[in-house]
Amino acid sequence: MSQIALVTGASSGIGKACALALLKEGWQVVLVGRRADALAAAVAEAGANAANAHAIPTDLSKEPEVKALFEQIRSRFGRIDLVFNNAGISLPYTLPGDLSGDEWRRAVDINLNGAFYTLSYAFKLMQEQSPQGGRIINNGSISAHVPRPGSIAYTATKHAISGLTRAASLDGRPYSIAVGQIDIGNVASDMTLKMAQGVHQADLSIKAEPRMDMSAVVETFLTMARLPLSANILFTTVMATNMPFVGRG
Repeated sequence: MSQIALVTGASSGIGKACALALLKEGWQVVLVGRRADALAAAVAEAGANAANAHAIPTDLSKEPEVKALFEQIRSRFGRIDLVFNNAGISLPYTLPGDLSGDEWRRAVDINLNGAFYTLSYAFKLMQEQSPQGGRIINNGSISAHVPRPGSIAYTATKHAISGLTRAASLDGRPYSIAVGQIDIGNVASDMTLKMAQGVHQADLSIKAEPRMDMSAVVETFLTMARLPLSANILFTTVMATNMPFVGRG
């Protein structure tokens, strides 16, 4: 029987690329995002593998919608084997004194609360299903290690994701639930177009930064996803070789 995966933020970028890769490998994949039309377009890209794709529009920042999502997964499949907790947003360059409470809460609601709701309901289903267990991969960021200028909301939420990963990995041990994190730097996607045009550096200059092909992220993600539950990559970083990360600042 095919294994069941859930990918959030699956209508574009990293989420879509990883969902399509799982479909190509024979997984049943639940694709989640807020826009039904964008999810439908992502499913169409799966071609012959589209029969194994299941689009469920969901606003992950709203816990009742996440609960309903997992009720559908439980009802349709009876289990979940892999969750890629990928959905997130990045705000424009903003100094701390200029960031509104509304924008702060929007980042926290999507990047942190949505990730927690997804992890929480996935963890519960993995506990209760038979055979027990599964894998949860959180999408962190190199900002979970070192901030960019003007990114206090994004950086704070990505640091929090690292805390979710560590705590859930510990709590998952008795239940064969493996929790890991992939930290990504400058993959070529719509979200990082600004990197090629020029972004703020620690010395207040604005410079273009190298980006890497999406295939590098997909292969790293698949390496984590293919592991048996007896093994786990707790944290891994994949980044454009020449981007400013080590030595940043």
